[in-house]
Amino acid sequence: MDLDKVTKMREGGKILGNLLRDLKAYVRPGLSEKEIDAWVRKEVEKRGATVAYDSLPEKFPGAICISTNDELVHGVPTDYRLEEGDKVSFDMVIGYKGYYTDSAFTMLVGKGSPAVKKMLSVTESALWEGIEQVRPGAHLGDIGYAVEKVLRNGHLGVVENYVGHFIGKEMHEEPEVPNFGRRGHGYVLKPGDTLCIEPMSSLGKPANHIEKSDDSGWTVVLNDGSVACHFEHTILVTEDGYEVLTLPD
Repeated sequence: MDLDKVTKMREGGKILGNLLRDLKAYVRPGLSEKEIDAWVRKEVEKRGATVAYDSLPEKFPGAICISTNDELVHGVPTDYRLEEGDKVSFDMVIGYKGYYTDSAFTMLVGKGSPAVKKMLSVTESALWEGIEQVRPGAHLGDIGYAVEKVLRNGHLGVVENYVGHFIGKEMHEEPEVPNFGRRGHGYVLKPGDTLCIEPMSSLGKPANHIEKSDDSGWTVVLNDGSVACHFEHTILVTEDGYEVLTLPD
């Protein structure tokens, strides 16, 4: 196991976890997505990290992905002002001492519908069920199977065309980490691996497309206009199990 890598990713993960915790407390009705994005950028710099999206070949127009209501992932921050009852997902990667960490969460702005509230609870549970499968010798298919089972039992759509990934010196490394799979199939985990598990779900059908009105070509929305959900953590495979690197203090 590369202890230098582990130490730096632990430090970066803690910065990201604390930042997203503080972001959740900051979000309120009336704030625009661009105002939130500006706050996030300031906080990243203040905490000694870097905005990972700035280093992409095709630069993302923001410090954080903000996906509201029917937007699934990669939402570009706009002038839209959050309203009571909105669902909003935040997905962020930061750089720290040469390594990346990645995390996402979905929340309701104020009080939302019971159905959306349940979707958030089920999807977050699916994330943790996937995390519980992580240990040396486990297969990626074990993780995907566990995530998919929770989502389907919760009567949610399972998004298959966007998946998790390994992470380290690059934001996205191979292999991919699908939110579906067969137990006993796929890559076998070993100590020192660092991966992102990120279930995505829908209240309606999971089919999706890039929003045509988004000139940047980033924002992904659900075809049927239903509500989407996304949770994610960066995980370290330890000698006997796992460690979640992106939890707050």
